[in-house]
Amino acid sequence: MEGFVDHYIVLGLPSGEEALKLTEKEIAKAYKLKALDLHPDKRPDDPDAHDKFQRLKTSYEVLKDEKARKLFDDLLRIQREKQHKKSQVDSKRRKMMSDLEQRERSAFSPDPAARAYDEEERIARKLKEEIERIRARHAKKKGGFQTPESGVDGKRKEERSGAGANVQLDKERVLKVSWETIGEGYTAGRLRQVFSEFGEVEDVVIRSTKKKCSALIVMATKDGAVAATRTLCGDLSNPLLVVPLQKAAQNDFLTAKKSAEAEPQSNIVGAGLQAYEDAVMQRLRKAAMDQKNRGVKPHDQE
Repeated sequence: MEGFVDHYIVLGLPSGEEALKLTEKEIAKAYKLKALDLHPDKRPDDPDAHDKFQRLKTSYEVLKDEKARKLFDDLLRIQREKQHKKSQVDSKRRKMMSDLEQRERSAFSPDPAARAYDEEERIARKLKEEIERIRARHAKKKGGFQTPESGVDGKRKEERSGAGANVQLDKERVLKVSWETIGEGYTAGRLRQVFSEFGEVEDVVIRSTKKKCSALIVMATKDGAVAATRTLCGDLSNPLLVVPLQKAAQNDFLTAKKSAEAEPQSNIVGAGLQAYEDAVMQRLRKAAMDQKNRGVKPHDQE
């Protein structure tokens, strides 16, 4: 209600049901105390002092008049009842809203079992993605290596399993290479670099022991394999003994070449083959040193 003034409050008295018990003397006493405090003469610096004092006098006139006071008390009572009903309605409304929100949450909230199942599915899916990522990373590190079922690479892997060459591989393109275990030796990459001078190298398989190292070199063509057996390969300090896998070496270089051809290899096996290779290796080193002393490069000899 606009412009409503509680006259009991203006006089500094309690309002509401307690105000009904106040006597005329108590009201007059409260007015005198307030008048002494709010009189304009006591507040010369307050520009609203006169208005405040007039409101005080008006409130006192209403309350000291029996009929006016009764009407004012009725007005306060109606306001209290109205406020009480509003409070009850607000309370019921709040309860209804709370119940409605609770029902909505219950309707839209997932079942605990379903929520657990969804969480399990999410974790399983995430794990599968991580496994695929790890597999892809390893495949990338191996240079795009594919499984045997994927085609040509799988067939090559099967052909190179075991000793390094399948029985169906053309042995005339395969070279057996041996060298001493001195110095830095030879790696697969170094061997591939050496024999690439004679043609494309398809594969290199190394087998090492404490005293001697050997390897199988698979050339792309027979011509490349033949060319590799006709020259001195590798470092002069540790030359490579190169023989065809299909049959005994047919061509060496210089004196070592003739000696190697003079001794048939078809019947040399086991310890005899080892002794033969050692002897040829000694001749190769001697020939290499002679060439070095004469200033002849190994690849100039055929």
